[in-house]
Amino acid sequence: MNSVKLSGRLTADPELKHTTENIPVCTFLLAVDRPTKHRQKKDDATQRQEADFPTCVAWRKDAEFVAKYLTKGRKIIVEGAVRTRNYDDADGKTRKVTEIQVESIEFADSKPQGGTVNE
Repeated sequence: MNSVKLSGRLTADPELKHTTENIPVCTFLLAVDRPTKHRQKKDDATQRQEADFPTCVAWRKDAEFVAKYLTKGRKIIVEGAVRTRNYDDADGKTRKVTEIQVESIEFADSKPQGGTVNE
């Protein structure tokens, strides 16, 4: 089974592009909190927040939705699958990328104050 569900905030506005076949694709980074136990003393276990920053990729209608309605700081819930791919960088070195292939998105906060969103 390859299924992931993440809740977090966008670290920047999403980036919408189109493939050579004119298929919309949108990428964005999600800041996902990861609670960890940080021990200052032998018997002291305090909670400290750390975060992971997975790259998420949405396609077609999901990509257009993300580009239209999501902005930096919005809290969302993403469901999808983990994908790993290789590519050759500008220096000819093979690089490996792990991304979340978005299958569904939902808002996890209220509409931002101050008017409309990306209209």
